[in-house]
Amino acid sequence: MASETTVPPRASFFGGMAESRGWLSFWFLLPAGALLLIFLTYPLGLGIWLGFTDTRVGRDGIFIGLENYEYLWDDSIFWLSVFNTLLYTVSASILKFVLGLWLALLLNENLPMKSFFRAVVLLPWVVPTVLSAIAFWWIYDAQFSIISWALIEMGIIDQRINFLGDPTNARASVIAANVWRGIPFVAITLLAGLQTIPQSLYEAATLDGASRWRLFRHVTLPLLTPIIAITMTFSVLFTFTDFQLIYVLTRGGPVNATHLMATLSFQRGISGGQLGEGAAIAVAMIPFLLAAILFSYFGLQRRKWQQGGSD
Repeated sequence: MASETTVPPRASFFGGMAESRGWLSFWFLLPAGALLLIFLTYPLGLGIWLGFTDTRVGRDGIFIGLENYEYLWDDSIFWLSVFNTLLYTVSASILKFVLGLWLALLLNENLPMKSFFRAVVLLPWVVPTVLSAIAFWWIYDAQFSIISWALIEMGIIDQRINFLGDPTNARASVIAANVWRGIPFVAITLLAGLQTIPQSLYEAATLDGASRWRLFRHVTLPLLTPIIAITMTFSVLFTFTDFQLIYVLTRGGPVNATHLMATLSFQRGISGGQLGEGAAIAVAMIPFLLAAILFSYFGLQRRKWQQGGSD
């Protein structure tokens, strides 16, 4: 008797989609993608469109092409804000990286109560930005600054420092406040990266006679490079788009010395009512942000760097 071959029923199209791991991932990502589309993509597109119009608060605008950008090209205050933003971002990012890496290496050692110190380090990061800015506003106060009082009591200076009233002092003061707030993010992220480096590599290098500097240069730094790239990319993006800290401390003063592109965009677009011009300033930030992302992607995260080799 010939055996009968049983043909399995053909799976339906939607049944196959439900069983596919790729489609399952798609359905899980769909809600997050929808939120990003609504709350990020739409505002970005609207901002780009407003940059090409003369829209004002309470009045619909008309398409004017590149007039907003032509005006900004000849606007000295805009170029001052670009300089301030680059100075603020580069200075604060370098200081946060150096101090954050030093703090991460310190917290990675076998210190007493290191869990407590790791928790304390996070405090500047978890405190709301506005509260941090208000605290620094009191610290930098021209009359009641505790820094000025301490330096006078120690005999280092003989008059109070005008932290936020002098352009140079104001720039340094806001950079210091941003560094204080941003160090925990860099330190804790790099500390997490340090925890993933096998101790056997350090032991082998030590047996070969490597010094502490050589251990850092040839073991720690190459293996930590991917984490550094990601951490500093986010740090640069956060710093470049900083708004709350500057707005609470100085509102861009004195004489526009601390105006960043973000604060100038708010001042022109919301406070001044020129939505089109404010949107154009915000759109002008995009090339700088893309440059930071591309630098990280193509420069710092190459495959050979991730494997600890030279490129």
